[in-house]
Amino acid sequence: MTTTIKEENNYQVVYFDGRLDTAVSTQVQKDIQPLVDDIKSDVILDCEKLQYISSSGLRIFLGILKNAKPTGHHVYIRNLSNDLRQVFTITGFINLFEFKD
Repeated sequence: MTTTIKEENNYQVVYFDGRLDTAVSTQVQKDIQPLVDDIKSDVILDCEKLQYISSSGLRIFLGILKNAKPTGHHVYIRNLSNDLRQVFTITGFINLFEFKD
C-alpha cells in the first residue's frame, strides 16, 4: 500500500495505491497524520488505484472527515470503483462524503 499526499489546484490530494486493510492501516494512518493535523484546504481522497478497503480503512477516511469539518473544509472522494462504491453504500459512508468525478 502506497499513500501519497500532494497539493494540487488548491486541494490537498491523497492518492491511495493498493489494498487499505487492517495490516497496513497503522502505517497509512502515520503517513497521512501530517495532513490530518493541518487541514488547510479541501481534501480529495483519490481512490483510482485503491483495490480494497477494510473497516480500518473506512475509519481512516472518517478520521480525515472529522478533522476537516471543524476547519470548514470539505472531503471529496474521486475515482471510486464500482466495487468500492458498493462498500460505501452498504456501510452508509456514501451519505457522509461528497464525490467528484
